[in-house]
Amino acid sequence: MRTEDKLPATEERRPDPARPRMTRTRFWLLGTTLAVYAATVIGVLTTSWLVKLDWQVMLFRPYKQWPEFHTLLDYFVVMGQRGPTAVAVAAWLGWCCHRQRTLRPLLALGTSLLLLNATVGAVKIGFGRLGPHYATTVGSNEMWRTGDIFPSGHTANAVVTWGILAYLATTPVARRVASLIAAGFAFGVGMTTVYLGTHWLSDVVLGWAAGVLVLLALPWMEPAMARAEVLLLTLWHRLRQGRAPVPVPSGPPVAGTPLATPRTARDDDLPTREPVAVVRPGTATGRSPDGRPLHPVRQHTVRSERTPVTPVGSRRPPHADRVPRTTAPFGPSGASRGRTAAGG
Repeated sequence: MRTEDKLPATEERRPDPARPRMTRTRFWLLGTTLAVYAATVIGVLTTSWLVKLDWQVMLFRPYKQWPEFHTLLDYFVVMGQRGPTAVAVAAWLGWCCHRQRTLRPLLALGTSLLLLNATVGAVKIGFGRLGPHYATTVGSNEMWRTGDIFPSGHTANAVVTWGILAYLATTPVARRVASLIAAGFAFGVGMTTVYLGTHWLSDVVLGWAAGVLVLLALPWMEPAMARAEVLLLTLWHRLRQGRAPVPVPSGPPVAGTPLATPRTARDDDLPTREPVAVVRPGTATGRSPDGRPLHPVRQHTVRSERTPVTPVGSRRPPHADRVPRTTAPFGPSGASRGRTAAGG
């Protein structure tokens, strides 16, 4: 058996992030979703039968027909709210990043949410459609009236946030299971907004299409995510190296290294000075060239090698009025002798 046949199925099916390819299934999904997106927008702008269906569902008021489900569905719609779902999915993908030693799961989630906010937010502000609770004219499409509900943000967010788990699945079984869970959440959140009366039915249809388009566009963003991962990892390693403490050697310091402690110089470390003989011109004749006598040449010694000399007698200069130390000390009889010796 060849080595290539022993590769795990996950490695064989993993696409190359540098060169994403357009499969036939993805091509038909992209074309169909774009057609649904365009048809929904055109149907609402032209006030077609789709707008009439919106009004029929709204006037039916499902939350009044089945009030017993109101509390449960009011909590369930949180599964499409951007903040809680993003935190929950990010926690799971963060654990996947730690396990797989890669930042791709979190980068894919961040990229998909960025695309979702840019595309859905721009369309919401551009159309300015009002919701069912704020509608003014029965039968109108309620466009260009400073609203922000077309397409449904909860629905599109449910498609993208839960669909990213299916997009990042590594095995076909996990991908199918995650796709079914994401489809269930997306369908349930969308229909819950219609039940609560916060969105038109056409808002939900356009939200489904907008979320699927974001997921289908993610493979084209794989090269940018790969470059961002390399950049972030390089920056992280540089920051860790900058904060790393200087290693301190456990052994004794080595002389000459920056970590060696300077040692105080002792007398034993000082070099021994050798006697230097001074040779002057004119030594043979005993006189310098100018005729002055020269002292005999002798070797200079270090102070520590010289013999200490103790001075003999007094160091005071002689004085005529000063009594020499050889005279007797002053006293009753010595005073007269001192004066007689002095001539007094």
